[in-house]
Amino acid sequence: MTAERDTSRALAWAAARERAHAAAVPTPATRVALGAAAGLALAEDLVTAAPMPAFDTAAMDGYAVSGAGPWTVVGAARAGRPWPGGRVEPGCAVGISTGAVVPAGTWAVLPMEAAVLSGTSLVGPDLPRGKHIRHAGEDAPAGAALAPAGTRAGPALLGLAASCGYDELLVRRAPIVRAVVTGDELDRHGRPGPGRVRDALSPLLPSLVQAMGGRLEDVIHVPDHPASALGAAVEALEATTAAGADTDVVVVGGSTSVGVTDGLRRFLTERDAQWIVDTVACRPGRPQVLARLRGGPFVIGLPGNPFAALVAAYTLLEPLISGLSGRRLTALPQAPLLTPIQASTDQTRIIPVMWDGASVRMLGTDRPAFLNGAALADALAAVPPGAEAGQPVPLVVLHQ
Repeated sequence: MTAERDTSRALAWAAARERAHAAAVPTPATRVALGAAAGLALAEDLVTAAPMPAFDTAAMDGYAVSGAGPWTVVGAARAGRPWPGGRVEPGCAVGISTGAVVPAGTWAVLPMEAAVLSGTSLVGPDLPRGKHIRHAGEDAPAGAALAPAGTRAGPALLGLAASCGYDELLVRRAPIVRAVVTGDELDRHGRPGPGRVRDALSPLLPSLVQAMGGRLEDVIHVPDHPASALGAAVEALEATTAAGADTDVVVVGGSTSVGVTDGLRRFLTERDAQWIVDTVACRPGRPQVLARLRGGPFVIGLPGNPFAALVAAYTLLEPLISGLSGRRLTALPQAPLLTPIQASTDQTRIIPVMWDGASVRMLGTDRPAFLNGAALADALAAVPPGAEAGQPVPLVVLHQ
C-alpha cells in the first residue's frame, strides 16, 4: 500500500534525516581483500583472534635486564630474531630492539639513552618491574571486538585489521547511485548564454557521492519537454537492475517542485511509489523528495538550484547511503552560532559556516542558487525555528 502523502505540512529537517536513514536496508555483504575495503562499512565486528600483542615485546631500544645492576650483556634480541639463550638470569642483560620478543626472566627494558656500556659490562638506573615492556594481551585479549559492524574502513582500521592478521574483511557493498539531471535551460560546457545556466550538479555529484560512501555509475541529462522524458530516464536506470546491474538510488536533479515542468512527483504518483519524505521544512531545499519504486531503487529528488540541491543531498542522500551501507546515522556536533541571523519561525534555516571548534560564523550567503559559501565552509549549520543568537546549533560537516 502506498504511504499516505501529507503535503499540508513539510517534514521537520531533523526528522527527514532520521526517516531517510531508517528507510534503508543494508546492501549485501561481501568479502574483499584489505586493499579493496577502503571506504566500505564492516558487515561484522572486527575481532582479535589472538592477544594483542601476541607476546611480551620491548617498547624501547635498549637492554632487557634481570635483577639489579650492574649487568653483564650476554646476547641480543632483535625484531623478528628472538634471543636464543632461553632465560635471562639475574645480573645479566640482553640487547633488545623495539618490537623484539622480551626474553623470559626480564625484569624491565633499560632504554639505550639511560645505559652506559663498557665492553660487556652495563650500568644504569634500577627500573620498576615491567617498565618499557608491552605485555601479551595488554592492548586487547583474544576475542575482543575492536570495531563494531557498521564502522567505515578508513586507513587506521585497515592497518588495525592487518595487525590482527586479517587478509580480507566482510563489508557492505558500496551503494550504487545513478543520476538524472533535468532542465531545458542547462548548458554542460562553457559560459552560459542569455537565458541559460551552467549545470553545476553534474560536476558536484561524483565526488559528493563517493565521499558519502556510495558509487555514482551514471549521470544522464534529460530535457523538461516532453514531460515523459524524466519518467523514461528513471525507468531506463531502474531497468539496469533487471538486467543484472545494481541500482540502489536514483538521484533526480530538478523537477522536484510543483510547476508545469516539474514532473518527478507526478511520475512517482503514477508508479505508486512508496513515499518516504515529501518536502522538508528547511530553507533552502524545501521541495526535496525521497520515495521508493515498488520492487526497485530509492528515488531522491534534489531541487534544481545548486546550493538547495547540496542541502537536500546532505539531508536525504547522505543518511540514506549510510543506512544502505549498514552505518549508523551520524550524530551531529553542535556549536554556538555567533553571527546574528533571522531564524525562521517554522522551518530550519541551513547556512554555510566556518567552525573554529568552539563556535561557528556564517560564511557567504544561504541563497539557494549560489555555492560560494558552501565551497569555503567547514559545515552547514542547521538553525532550528526560533533559535536565538549564541544558541548551539547542529552542524553537518562538509565533505570538501
